[in-house]
Amino acid sequence: MTTGSDPGDAGGPDDGDAGGPDGGTPAVLSIGAAAIDEWYAVSNLPEPDGGAFAREVTSAFGGVGANVAVALDRLERDAGLVSRVGDDEYGRRALEYLDETGVDASHVAVCDDSHTRSLILRDPDGERAIVTAGESFRGLRPDDDALAAMGDADAVFLTAYAPDPAARRVLDRIESLRERSAEGASGADGETASEPPTLVFDLSGPVEELVGRGTEPATVHRFLHRSDLFVAGGVAAPAFFGSAEAAVERIAAAQRRAVASEPGSESRSRRGQTWPRAVLTRGADGMTAIAGGEVAEVDAFDVETVDATGAGDAFTAGLIDRWIAGPSAEAAAESHGDRGGVVPGVRFAAAVAAINCTSRFTQPGLPTRSEVESFLAERGLGPDGSR
Repeated sequence: MTTGSDPGDAGGPDDGDAGGPDGGTPAVLSIGAAAIDEWYAVSNLPEPDGGAFAREVTSAFGGVGANVAVALDRLERDAGLVSRVGDDEYGRRALEYLDETGVDASHVAVCDDSHTRSLILRDPDGERAIVTAGESFRGLRPDDDALAAMGDADAVFLTAYAPDPAARRVLDRIESLRERSAEGASGADGETASEPPTLVFDLSGPVEELVGRGTEPATVHRFLHRSDLFVAGGVAAPAFFGSAEAAVERIAAAQRRAVASEPGSESRSRRGQTWPRAVLTRGADGMTAIAGGEVAEVDAFDVETVDATGAGDAFTAGLIDRWIAGPSAEAAAESHGDRGGVVPGVRFAAAVAAINCTSRFTQPGLPTRSEVESFLAERGLGPDGSR
């Protein structure tokens, strides 16, 4: 693990070695928290000045960044995590959880701050209230090794819960890689220009929840226009754009401008008539896919939900798997055509999320590829989500 203290907004990197388990960079770098979730199964969600009784108290490994990385690992993808944990009991538990997965944790820093953890109250109907504490992830600033690794990754995923200085640092790095790729030149440091990584951004929470802890609205706006894949949930999208309808309109317009302004350009990591892409999720009410400015509605799968916590993270991992990571993504594009591959990919991701909802907590229920393919086959669909 990488160790070090908070380098600050403009400070130096944490000490440590870069690289995946084999000395290389993971294909997908996920930037987000590796949190400990403390679960309280309560009799009711208390009203102001009210109370509740917890029938059960337990803990599990969570955090958007870790969830996405572990979900990709379950799908047999090469994934790494860029994060920051506390040097305390909670931080040590998070590292132990990571050690039990195949996720590369060489870019996880250990700091003196208290570890990030969430208190989750869940009532008998599955309704939840979440309170997050701990300063470790708020102090994340990707160090020089992590930034360098992005140049070798196929994709970089970032959650809006990432602190704004970290989010801006990541976006600046991606834009620099795109500029070098477009110029076909090497930098002054001798770094050879190559195809930049696909940038995936998840608007993980409503604006008011992100203030002071996550990515600021102005930076989210930059990601909207620079991401190859933009994902937002049914609460986050209306909160940022004003309404679900406005979200679709603004995202489609941003995509059309991106395509029009870069005809034949090599500066985007994924090109074609349906890139950039976005998906707006609405839980059981389905998903809206926006690809190259065109909109498609996709139904969700009907399952008996045990716990929907982390379903959005599982869904995002499914999109990365089908559209971005590895040979199967390329095969899907070839077999369906650029436009035809959009909806099957959403279905595959929806299957990953649906399976995850049938188990308690997020990570124990993250499915393997064979489990996803069996789920799809039972519903008359191909292993890639096609009809």
